[in-house]
Order: sequence, then structure tokens, then C-alpha cells
Amino acid sequence: MKVLIISGTDHKGSTYNIGRLLAGKITSEENISEIFLPRDFGEFCCGCTNCFGKSERECPHFGKLSPLTEMIDSSDILIFTTPVYVYHATGQMKAFLDHYGWRWMVHRPEEKMFSKQAVVISTAAGAGMKSAIKDVADSCFFWGIPRVYKYGKAVMEARWDHVKPKIKKSIEVKTDSIAKKILGYKGGIPLKTRGMFFIMSMMQRNGFNEADAGYWKEKGWTSGKRPWK
Repeated sequence: MKVLIISGTDHKGSTYNIGRLLAGKITSEENISEIFLPRDFGEFCCGCTNCFGKSERECPHFGKLSPLTEMIDSSDILIFTTPVYVYHATGQMKAFLDHYGWRWMVHRPEEKMFSKQAVVISTAAGAGMKSAIKDVADSCFFWGIPRVYKYGKAVMEARWDHVKPKIKKSIEVKTDSIAKKILGYKGGIPLKTRGMFFIMSMMQRNGFNEADAGYWKEKGWTSGKRPWK
């Protein structure tokens, strides 16, 4: 099982360490890959809309983004880690996700997403995890990922090595639980995802634009086929 950790900061703090802890409970070290933001991708979406109306290849940052897209597509489990920045995900995480708007179900979802699982992890010394997690989980859902786990934790410290043993113990217990669910997952598409996909398939019969409508028609999704078994 291949795991990709997408870190919303270059800093290896509490959020990152929890992600690594979880990844190690899911698979072996050689099957874990990492993306660090903004080190590996630090571009902001410039709003040209080329990805929507023409092709994702027309994005000015396609060359930089493409290798990361390949890493996402080839992974079974995506672990997003973002500390809380002013009650939300980090700016670099948001900028990264902005570049995948064309992959939302309303446009051209990638069928591989419908067989993956994702985990969104966020920490803070105090509060804000819920809204930070939502920033990322929204994209996971609209990408089509059927199972998304969420874990927010107030670690009460700014540095991982200062986090109290009692809190780290609770993190061990929680990551054990999430890992068990991931490894025991038998597949299946939730009703919410099925419903959203159906609505989009109806809308794409006429299409928002030629790029989207052509994609859905080519996949057969406007005539009853689905990206899952």
C-alpha cells in the first residue's frame, strides 16, 4: 500500500510527526513518499481559468505540478498534514489545492480518486483545527475520494518534542484507530458521493464548457457509466 504525505509546511512539527506516525502504521517505509509545501510547489493560482476552459496542461505551472499529480495518482492513501494558521490551513496548502480545481467533480474528476482513502490531520497549540481540516477535506470530497478521515489535535505546545507524554499517548491511540480503519476498508462509494456524481453527470450532458463536457462524454459518465465498480 503506497502512502503519500502532503505537508502544508516545510517545518517538521507536530502535524507532520503525527502524519509520519500514522503512515508507519499503514505501510513500510519504502512505500511512503512526501511532498513538502512550499518547497516542492509554491506557486499561486493566477486565475487564468485555462485549466477549466481548455486543459490542465495550459496552466502556467503545469510543468511543476505534473510530477506531484503523478505522485497523487499512484498512491493508495493520501495524508494531508497542515498546522493551523489563523484558524485555517496554511496558505501554501490552499495554493496547492487551488491548482486542482479542474479535478473537482463539477469539472473533470480523475477516476483513480474514487478508489483512494485520505486523512486530513491538523494541530494547533490551542484551537482552529476544525476549520483548517475543512479547507482540505472539501477538496478530498470533490475529488471523489470516498473515505476521508479527519483528525484535529490541540497539542498545547509549539514544538513536537515539548508535547506532553499524555497527549502523545492519546495520539498513539487515535492513529492506531485510524490505521485500523484504513487497513480494514473494503471499498464502497458513500451515498453523498454517488448523489453528487449523479447531479454532475446530468449537468454535463449539456456541459459547462467543451473541455468538461467532452471529458465526461468520453468517459461514458453521462450515459450511465461510473468511475467505480
